[in-house]
Amino acid sequence: MTDAASPLAAAVEAFLAALSRTASPATLDAYRRDLGALLDFLDAQRVHDWHALDAALVRRFLGGERARGLAPRSLARRRSACSRLADHLVAEGLLDHNPVALVRTPRQPRHLPSPVDVDRLARFLDTPHDGSPLAVRDQAMLELLYSSGLRLAELAGLDLADLRGERVRVLGKGAKPRQVPVGSRARAALTAWLGVRATLAASGERALFVGRGGHRLGHRAIQQRLAREARRRGLDEHLHPHRLRHSFASHLLESSQDLRAVQELLGHANLATTQVYTRLDWQHLAASYDAAHPRARRRHDDGTPT
Repeated sequence: MTDAASPLAAAVEAFLAALSRTASPATLDAYRRDLGALLDFLDAQRVHDWHALDAALVRRFLGGERARGLAPRSLARRRSACSRLADHLVAEGLLDHNPVALVRTPRQPRHLPSPVDVDRLARFLDTPHDGSPLAVRDQAMLELLYSSGLRLAELAGLDLADLRGERVRVLGKGAKPRQVPVGSRARAALTAWLGVRATLAASGERALFVGRGGHRLGHRAIQQRLAREARRRGLDEHLHPHRLRHSFASHLLESSQDLRAVQELLGHANLATTQVYTRLDWQHLAASYDAAHPRARRRHDDGTPT
């Protein structure tokens, strides 16, 4: 294990301290593990100066992580953490350039999102609740997640001041702000929540969504409440915030066919990230084609249609 007082470890701690001002706690914890693995690797290689870090060392580090079974997604995050650290070290004069930029990102497997069927989701959202402050809050969270395609961290980070009539201001990845529209059903649910929020919120609490203790609702609590509502309302599918974001994007793209608009609403830096939804839509169209077109339908061995 690398000595916590070493110059390498000190530089990593300085980087993480700077990162903590904009990153979520989950991202910070993941980067701490990633960079801890890098420090252990460098210590084993008897590297004690950042100027010795080059592309060959980075490749050996990531190759060793792959060899011990690290998943492609985790491996990509390892590389991202190293690259952001290297950028910090360049800014601090501890590196001449970012050697990680010369190392390719590990290829990621394609995991297509699975949106909830639009009619099933509508029935789920329209299911009556008991009218308690917690139920009113949960309804507002559900409607807002689906209405505006928010990430979990974006929803949890909302303050009262971020609500601006028919829009909401969110802080996306990399602390990048954006404004997204709020649909009429979500606005009605938010109005109902604001009418009872004072029964739960602690004095001076700025968070839009609060828990029983009166303070900002955490990520895990939001996930648990959504899963609970899915069970209570009889939705026989696992429901989590990102599933609602997937559903928002897929349903909107299916109706509008405006990929650029969906990219802006989701806060994707690259259009390629949004294009996964076009592949999902294509799968739906292909399935419909196979089922309907007379020259596409398969036939049994005796020549009759399947």
